[in-house]
Amino acid sequence: MTGDALTVAGKAAPRGRFPHVKRAGDLVFVSGTSSRRPDGTFAGASADAMGVTDLDIRAQTRAVIENIRDLLEAAGGGLHDLVGVTAYLVSMNDFGGYNEVYGEFFDETGPARTTVAVHQLPHPHLLIEIACVAYLPGQAGIPQ
Repeated sequence: MTGDALTVAGKAAPRGRFPHVKRAGDLVFVSGTSSRRPDGTFAGASADAMGVTDLDIRAQTRAVIENIRDLLEAAGGGLHDLVGVTAYLVSMNDFGGYNEVYGEFFDETGPARTTVAVHQLPHPHLLIEIACVAYLPGQAGIPQ
């Protein structure tokens, strides 16, 4: 950890020179998070013996939100502390499945949300990535 930036042990390492989370005053910013596991595989992505890929937006969305939950817990918070969420979908055809799973974690009292379609994400197996902001007042820094 450097200052108020944190890379969380046991989570997939960032694919660049940035932290998982960064504190700025009472706000904690969570970098774009995917369903990538520490071993480099992806929840919600599989391929059969012929190489045909099966991508599951529901499984990926659930894994992304669970990864964010773990990152926030490492910073001393939780999903209930989120105030803003930006979700990036490769296809708006996946909006229904994503929205369904999102609703398992949040309701109308949850964070403000924006969902946008993007041309692609950093790996062809990714259907979704989420970046978010949490409000964690009264903490001097991110716990180590």
